Amino acid sequence: MENSNQQHKALIIGCGIAGPATALFLKRIGIDSVIYEAEKTNDDYAGLFLNLARNGLRVMDELGIDEPIRQEGIVMQTMKMVSGKGKMLGTVGQSTGEPQGYTIKRGFIHKVLREEALRQGIPIEFGKKLRSIETNEPNRVEVSFEDGSYASGNILIGCDGIHSRTRKIALPNSPVPSYTGLISFGGFVNRSKVPYERGIQKLVFGKRAFFGYMVKPSGEVYWYGNMDYNGQPTRRELQSIPQEEWRKTINGLYANDLDPIPQIVRSTQGEIGVFPIYDMPPVAEWYRKSVVLVGDAVHATSPNAGQGASLALEDAMVLVKCIRDLPNLEQAFSMFQQLRRDRVERIVQYSRSIGQRKHATNPVQVFFRDLMLPMFLKQANKDSLGWMYDYKTNWEDKITV
Repeated sequence: MENSNQQHKALIIGCGIAGPATALFLKRIGIDSVIYEAEKTNDDYAGLFLNLARNGLRVMDELGIDEPIRQEGIVMQTMKMVSGKGKMLGTVGQSTGEPQGYTIKRGFIHKVLREEALRQGIPIEFGKKLRSIETNEPNRVEVSFEDGSYASGNILIGCDGIHSRTRKIALPNSPVPSYTGLISFGGFVNRSKVPYERGIQKLVFGKRAFFGYMVKPSGEVYWYGNMDYNGQPTRRELQSIPQEEWRKTINGLYANDLDPIPQIVRSTQGEIGVFPIYDMPPVAEWYRKSVVLVGDAVHATSPNAGQGASLALEDAMVLVKCIRDLPNLEQAFSMFQQLRRDRVERIVQYSRSIGQRKHATNPVQVFFRDLMLPMFLKQANKDSLGWMYDYKTNWEDKITV
């Protein structure tokens, strides 16, 4: 962006995945950032786990912080899909070659990115819930926070997730998140007798609900499930239901399924996390004046395709390359949206379609799903989902209009 990068300052809202990654790339091109996080402190045990696919891992590699993910995460090579009666429906992926990615605890990847940002001298301020945004002057933005403090800079980057305050304030006509009709729940079993199979993630279309699990070499099991849930629940509403009720409900869902599913659920230590699954309808505008949205704030996807974190990391690199290579913010933000929009919207739709296959429960739906799924999986293997996993953007490549 001309040769004036040293004079620019970015305000980044959100310290999840997109926020620190964007700040790290901005530092490379001489733009200082401050990250503002609404939570009062970091919680390295928040949430459950996520898949960091190989397209996202390439971005972590570019940042030089991929090795902790490879060491701590569960390698993903193959997804094995099984019916509620134990019939093998098919597999996706290859048992050898480059992994599809790694399953990693959400708090761990947040910690890796946050600590790298701090190591490089990028300030992070907690307890900063966004209240207002002013963009009355060109290339300048001023914000206020609920604690009464203020900040100003040249760019505001909204990395504050699917329920983004940045989006609501700066782009008030944007669509709201769409509830998929499913909730997700899951937990961890520390000492399990479930056998470890390297690179294997088991996906079971149970009699009443979907169930997935993977095992670490240590024997720790990461598991999750989905079920239909009426209304439009918020995370807070689901968390207000006592754990005893959730355990009773979830144990009941899987009580008649084949082992080891009932055993895994019964053996779960600690809290079972419960989350509503929302995604974002297409957003027409990703930016306005000096404000731009990144990651889940503009294109949140349901977790079924395991791409949310990877798309956020891709966004961070592509956005900063656009800022680096194009003469002004208007062109940079416009090109960022142009380069990213088709890809992310395709993945949002693909992920939602997977979710729709999960919650077939009546006998007719189950029959046709189990009949058609092997053909779908065969085609997926033939295509190798390369369009999703093999996306690459090289830091050195220039972006031109």
